[in-house]
Amino acid sequence: MASKGLVAGRLALVTGAGSGIGRAACQVLSREGATVVAADKNYDAALETIKKHIALASGYSDAGEHSAMEVDVSEPKSVQNLLQAILAEYKVPPKIVVNSAGVTRDNWLLKLSQEDYDSVMNVNLKGTFLIMQTFAKAMTESSIQGSIINISSIVGKYGNIGQTNYSASKAGVVAMTQSAAKELGKFNIRVNAIMPGFIDTPIIKTVPDKVKEQLLKLVPLGRLGDPTEIAEVITFLSSDKSSFINGASIDVTGGY
Repeated sequence: MASKGLVAGRLALVTGAGSGIGRAACQVLSREGATVVAADKNYDAALETIKKHIALASGYSDAGEHSAMEVDVSEPKSVQNLLQAILAEYKVPPKIVVNSAGVTRDNWLLKLSQEDYDSVMNVNLKGTFLIMQTFAKAMTESSIQGSIINISSIVGKYGNIGQTNYSASKAGVVAMTQSAAKELGKFNIRVNAIMPGFIDTPIIKTVPDKVKEQLLKLVPLGRLGDPTEIAEVITFLSSDKSSFINGASIDVTGGY
């Protein structure tokens, strides 16, 4: 493991690592010295994160000690299998856990299907819960002082047209983060949330240009955020620089 950087020598798990904020988190955490497990439902995308994006960010031609793993965060057995795979490879649970897996199934409230409601809740809220519960338990059993970072969204605070399911799931992530922080603090495990605004990720690509123009008018900085700008905050919350930040929800929105 690398010896320099904000999170040098720490093992980090990132879910949703195949694209967007998750992929950027893998890049920045590895740059700052962490060994990264990139986990995603799409294994090939996670592998691409490790082989192309991390290797390029670190200036090395190979992935080193980093690894890609498959996980469906909404399935308890899949989450357990992920933990066992990490323990088999690294002998210890991760000190850093980043819950970045997320989906959208947007529609008007009056047209939203129960299936689309459930799928968003299962990944964004239940998935965050399952990863937190499983890996916090492993941390406590190994007496590891860790940091869990949950990716919420600014729409969890303000809501958004066409996103009743998504905004509810992301508001739930904030409340769950605050409760988990209160419970896990005695084990020296910190739990915080980040509430990104409009970030240039695959999810934003589905937004029509006219709607995007309207959204940008609401952002004082006048632009979309870059996934790396979220990843820098993730890395800060993973490090000792944020040692007294616990149960917080940090807006990273350009002022929206």
